[in-house]
Amino acid sequence: MGFGMVLSAVIHGIQAEIIHVEADASNGLPVFHMVGYLSTEVKEASERVRTAIRNAGVDFPAKKIVINLSPAFIRKKGSSFDLSIAVSILIALGILPQKSVEDMMIIGELGLDGSVRKVAGILPVVLKAKEKGISTCVVPKGNRKEGALVNGIKIVGVESLKELVRWLLGEIRLNEEQTLPYKCLKEQEQDSDYADICGQENVKRATEIAVAGGHNLLLIGPPGSGKSMIAKRMPGIFPPMTLEESMEVTKIYSILGKIDPDAPLICKRPFQSVHHAVTKSAMLGGGRVPVPGEISLAHRGVLFLDELPEFQKNVLETLRQPLEEHSITIARSGGEYVFPSDFMLVAAMNPCPCGCYPDLNKCTCTPTQIQNYLGKISQPFLDRIDICVEAPKVKYDQLTGKGSRETSAQIRSRVCKAKEIQVKRFQGKKIGSNAAMDVKDIEKYCNLGKKEKQLLKDAYTILGLTARSYHKILKVARTIADLEGEEEILLSHIKEAIGYRTLDKKYWGR
Repeated sequence: MGFGMVLSAVIHGIQAEIIHVEADASNGLPVFHMVGYLSTEVKEASERVRTAIRNAGVDFPAKKIVINLSPAFIRKKGSSFDLSIAVSILIALGILPQKSVEDMMIIGELGLDGSVRKVAGILPVVLKAKEKGISTCVVPKGNRKEGALVNGIKIVGVESLKELVRWLLGEIRLNEEQTLPYKCLKEQEQDSDYADICGQENVKRATEIAVAGGHNLLLIGPPGSGKSMIAKRMPGIFPPMTLEESMEVTKIYSILGKIDPDAPLICKRPFQSVHHAVTKSAMLGGGRVPVPGEISLAHRGVLFLDELPEFQKNVLETLRQPLEEHSITIARSGGEYVFPSDFMLVAAMNPCPCGCYPDLNKCTCTPTQIQNYLGKISQPFLDRIDICVEAPKVKYDQLTGKGSRETSAQIRSRVCKAKEIQVKRFQGKKIGSNAAMDVKDIEKYCNLGKKEKQLLKDAYTILGLTARSYHKILKVARTIADLEGEEEILLSHIKEAIGYRTLDKKYWGR
């Protein structure tokens, strides 16, 4: 008997780590023993693998089989090691030559009949294999298109263990999946359009500025005023995703098994609408072995929080750090897990529990009820909001009017021009939008004239702004200037940006 070794991988955060699957077959009591810091589902692989090998038409002798998954300090979870364990055993038994799996990574789950089933996380695994110079990846046939998103590495999809064994022995040929062309990035048509929205021109303007500069947005208004309707159409005015952005997003969704196997590349901006009953771990990501949460699923897109005051306060407060850092770090005994969270926060809320405040003729809430309702949103959280805008009740004339309305495509064209200006401005830096500017960037790119400085000084004193609010006004003003094609920030830009900071004072008065 002998020894066999096959390369595989495990997901750690959003990265993959190379795992060496080692098998030793020797004379002794017939046992199947597995070691290497394994989760329950990996330990259960012994029964799946033993039965799959037998049903693939290979004799499984009564030998002492020891499997080791190294390095031992990395916890192994999932069922994706089944196929590599089976191949390493066949090498140890002398059925397959070790040379047949050189420079190769093998991933897949086995059914009891020897069939190979698709698994989650293929994209980061293939990316890791390419990074390490591995030339070939064997994956389940259902994952082959996902693996083919990575250029420069051979992807072989297999349907069964028997098929893989025959291919490794050179008895049959298997087609390599061709790398998907860049044209697959062509974005799908949006299901809804801004032209569907009646009235609310000021809200449309605010959303345009928010998307153009990557600014966080809060919509306040009575029920039925169109807040959610507008928010759901915002992805349609974002610039198209680049190939790099699409790969980043697809990588996250791949880990959670949330991609279409026939069209794996995600080309539409994510829009994560989160229910207010969400827990902190579901929002941020968590578990014994953490996986991405809602904020990571919204990466490069929109995180929408409807009925904002109904969210648990501790959940909202935990968003403050990701909103600033654009990533979330979760510490566990096994190490730190870093997940990306570069999203645009869009929140919507009623002004009071009944939704009619400040119309005192219709509002049925007591001052205490209103105060308690608004008090669920803290000042530090509000400081993370760049733009706050009111969505009033739509008038009948606006609802029935047949005048022309701007389409998402028209708004998007202006947003794209503003984004191009920012890309040139921040060339060579790690930021791509005005909202991500730090203090040094603000000093460099947000120069103000004498009148503009005086206006901002007065606003800072009268409104009682914080330093963070002051900087956010400058960032929003810079975006407004970009939308209008102006190199300098003018007085009108400052006035409009300040206007987006006064609404929270109207309701919270602080």
